[in-house]
Amino acid sequence: MKSIENGGTHQPSTLSDDSEPPSSTTPNEVRNKLETILSDKELPRFKRLQLASSIELKLLFHVATPAVVVYMVNYFLFMSTQIFSGHLGNLDLAAASLGNTGIQFLSYGLLLGMGSAVETLCGQAYGASKHEMLGIYLQRSTILLMLTGVPLTIIYIFSKHILILLGQSSDVASAAAIFVYGLIPQIFAYAANFPIQKFMQSQSIVAPSAYISTATLLVHLLLSWVLVYRIGLGLLGASLVLSLSWWIIVVTQFIYIVKSERCKHTWTGFSRQAFSELPNFFILSASSAVMLCLETWYFQILVLLTGLLHNPQLALDSLSICMTITGLIFMISVGFNAAASVRVSNELGAGNPKSAAFSVIIVTSISFIIGVSLAGVVMVLRHFISYAFTSGETVANAVSDLCPLLAITLILNGIQPVLSGVAVGCGWQKFVAIVNVGCYYIVGIPLGAILGFKFNFGAKGIWSGMLGGTAIQTIILLWVTYRTDWKTEVEKTKKRLDKWKVNNGPANNE
Repeated sequence: MKSIENGGTHQPSTLSDDSEPPSSTTPNEVRNKLETILSDKELPRFKRLQLASSIELKLLFHVATPAVVVYMVNYFLFMSTQIFSGHLGNLDLAAASLGNTGIQFLSYGLLLGMGSAVETLCGQAYGASKHEMLGIYLQRSTILLMLTGVPLTIIYIFSKHILILLGQSSDVASAAAIFVYGLIPQIFAYAANFPIQKFMQSQSIVAPSAYISTATLLVHLLLSWVLVYRIGLGLLGASLVLSLSWWIIVVTQFIYIVKSERCKHTWTGFSRQAFSELPNFFILSASSAVMLCLETWYFQILVLLTGLLHNPQLALDSLSICMTITGLIFMISVGFNAAASVRVSNELGAGNPKSAAFSVIIVTSISFIIGVSLAGVVMVLRHFISYAFTSGETVANAVSDLCPLLAITLILNGIQPVLSGVAVGCGWQKFVAIVNVGCYYIVGIPLGAILGFKFNFGAKGIWSGMLGGTAIQTIILLWVTYRTDWKTEVEKTKKRLDKWKVNNGPANNE
């Protein structure tokens, strides 16, 4: 990283060997301390890295650890629903997989992508101590996402016809549609949750969300068992409980924001300013959505292509189990993705180029090591992991056969999501969207289709080709991040905050 060794203003060292910040130290003081250490040429290189690493690891894990818990628990909501559905029968498992990955990820990717605009703006504004801006960004984003939920609802209503049009079997499409109908309330829960989530994360307020999500998971498991098995609502009951659980998370988090002292400067109440600049804010949100949608839809297409294979039920069952495992472990990388975005955006907003570059190195290295370790665990347990989802031996053998590709996916997921978090923290969404189009849709999908259908490699061929696209994208992002001039990024951040500033000072309560 250029800015770690070169550039930046030299500041004399006033630090002792103990890098632990005092308990009364403010976030800005901690960030400035890190920048001072990285800029101090009087300290030996090893000592400088040692002190900087100690501070950065504390800052990083303060966000990453509870973020991993939040995303992991939230994914357990989805995975437990998949498990409840799977034990109803193989058709129900295939339907839940198709409904979740084939339809539900459409809204998830779109709304989460639009919400990442809040992540960029709130993170940089908080780093620059422009706290009054965060609440307005939250409200603007929620309004736009709720409006976006209306056309998505129409897609959900006609999901059966859409799936059949895409070539899915009538039986699986009909069952999947029943599951999808129960997910309609979840659309608007996503629309409220993602801006709230990014608003809190940008301030490194993550632990409360972890507690809320964990408590909700317990309620979710109990209600799922009652509605699916005891009352007998089946797939519809499973998806309705999933929607309710997301709304519990949304309402509880918003109550925390309103009541917490930690948000008193960033949430000052509802304001008319939330309705200003909506067209321009939509453009920014749309570019963010394109970046993330191209990623989430990529694996959605993997499932849809698999549904076109011979014996699609077996292929979907085995692939859905692998995708569920991937998604679960992926939540660790997503937690580090959130931490990378927060750390980079905060440091850029605070005007600390060296700290931003150093944060990227640390978070990428740690996430990669975790990815490699988990890939090894999956290979050791390859013959047993499927039995958590189904008792079928045929499906278990198919899952075992896919596990080498699963391991490679986990290794790539140790790097790629973190680099995407860096991109969001910097506001590179448009550039990454272009890279995603080329790597995913020009290389990955055609290559996967050729291997899967032309050469008859089936699900393994489709997945292998699409992994090639992911690998190319990861290499490009690594190179671009390595070549980044972080001082230039600081200047871009200042211009962005000036463009998106809240007019007339702090937001007025209504």
